[in-house]
Amino acid sequence: MQMQDTPPILTVNKLSIAFGNTTVIHNISYKLHQNEILGIVGESGSGKSVSSLALLGLLPEGISKISSGSIHYKGEAITHYTSKAFQTIRGKKIAMIFQEPMSSLNPSMRCGIQVEEILRQHTTLSKSNAKAETLSLFAKVKLPDIERVYKSYPHEISGGQKQRVMIAMAIACKPDVLIADEPTTALDVTVQKEIIELLKTIQEDTKMSIIFITHDLALISEIADHVVVMFKGKIVEQGNINRIFNAPQHNYTRALINSRPTLKQRLKTLPTIKDFLAGEVKTEIITKTERNTRHAKLYSTPPLLEVIDVEKTYISKTGWWGKPESFKAVNGVSFKLYEGETLGLVGESGCGKSTLGNAILQLDKATSGVILYKGKDITKLPGKSITHLRKDIQIIFQDPFASLNPRLPVGKAIMEPMEVHKLYASTAERKTKVVELLERVGLTEAHFYRYPHEFSGGQRQRIGIARTIALQPKLIVCDESVSALDISVQAQVLNLLNTLKKDFGFTYIFISHDLAVVKYMADQLLVMNKGKIEELDDADNIYSNPQKAYTKRLIAAIPKGI
Repeated sequence: MQMQDTPPILTVNKLSIAFGNTTVIHNISYKLHQNEILGIVGESGSGKSVSSLALLGLLPEGISKISSGSIHYKGEAITHYTSKAFQTIRGKKIAMIFQEPMSSLNPSMRCGIQVEEILRQHTTLSKSNAKAETLSLFAKVKLPDIERVYKSYPHEISGGQKQRVMIAMAIACKPDVLIADEPTTALDVTVQKEIIELLKTIQEDTKMSIIFITHDLALISEIADHVVVMFKGKIVEQGNINRIFNAPQHNYTRALINSRPTLKQRLKTLPTIKDFLAGEVKTEIITKTERNTRHAKLYSTPPLLEVIDVEKTYISKTGWWGKPESFKAVNGVSFKLYEGETLGLVGESGCGKSTLGNAILQLDKATSGVILYKGKDITKLPGKSITHLRKDIQIIFQDPFASLNPRLPVGKAIMEPMEVHKLYASTAERKTKVVELLERVGLTEAHFYRYPHEFSGGQRQRIGIARTIALQPKLIVCDESVSALDISVQAQVLNLLNTLKKDFGFTYIFISHDLAVVKYMADQLLVMNKGKIEELDDADNIYSNPQKAYTKRLIAAIPKGI
């Protein structure tokens, strides 16, 4: 715990940052003490990452500047340090774990060499001693098989392991201050918990100070002593973690706490930031009786989809003469899905949930087993019939930016599948329909001719949803479709999916590693582990009374808040 009676190790005083003539950070002030974990929380665009880059002199040159205020490290003003001066403290005294380890690590260098490079830059260690220290760091961050990871390239290890390599790199020179910028975004809930516990352990062992940046207040409650809440480039509230959670003063803070689905009750509509700021929060819940009545009607009809003993085996071969090895990504999976139902599909990365989704979509055919859609085995369909099936079974991808053509206006991207499947009589009629769809997902006709890069992440996800529902499908696979979104944007998209389901009678397979979101959305819950089904039951039953140790571990890892 921090020592508040000692001088702060880092002081930010009335700091303002401008990009050109536009001020993006407005007069912010906070202090970081030794042995303290300070949480900075806010949505994308709130200024939390930009203000933290200023601490390391990493603001984009030429287009940005600190227009007023100061930054002091151990009493020394570093606000206008030169690039050369920052090199003496960057990595050595103040280090940073960046948000996306895959883009932060050099893909052409082995992981061990990248950590060694930091040590050789800032210490006098010899090459052999630097390697020994790197392996020691890998052990400290609890990487498995440290010699293998040392020799591996970033693409050869998992997301959680890449993040641990980044942490090892950041703590290599035993810095006084560690800035962790969204270090657990898009990680499994169990891996997220491991990373949080790892950072807390390192902090306790080394007495370093940590600035932990995230959009998730519940996650902040698991690690931080104090919290700074940012909104539109300003600090709207800061204080002790218990005070912020139990007696938030600002509506924006209340919104961040309450926009996330809870495990205790199921609201009919999730509140958004806009609702809180406008004072229009709805708290109507779905009662157990309403849920049971709906399920009785739902499960009285024949299943829309039936998956019977499906397996997907991959064959890998190491080298030219290596012996082929088989790996079962999906192993004997069976379940039924009913029209109008949402089936939640959860499990850690590598459990087979996306592979199963791709098999159902016929994007990656199952090795064996039967998949019945409306009573017909779709695993044996010829090519032309699969094209027709595509109209009925669609997918909402995890990354809407990567799934949209950057050179195609979004209106034309939505119109494209209509043309392929010969929906509507003319181009004009299709355009009218696309405008209706854009308005249906909360956008406008003016967005028709804009390109994907001109939209925010939440807006791009809405465009992806519009493109998916353009074909009026029966079954939609939502593959991690809200995992990278801000809490409030996530609430908007979940509300939209539920509204569309109600209005159009959609059936969803909702794949996610975020168990709180899955519980909110799902009727039935399917828990996967190493390609097999661990549990399959009503979502509420599994959360209230999990039967398997694996499921208990997943639920225990969900950030609960205070």
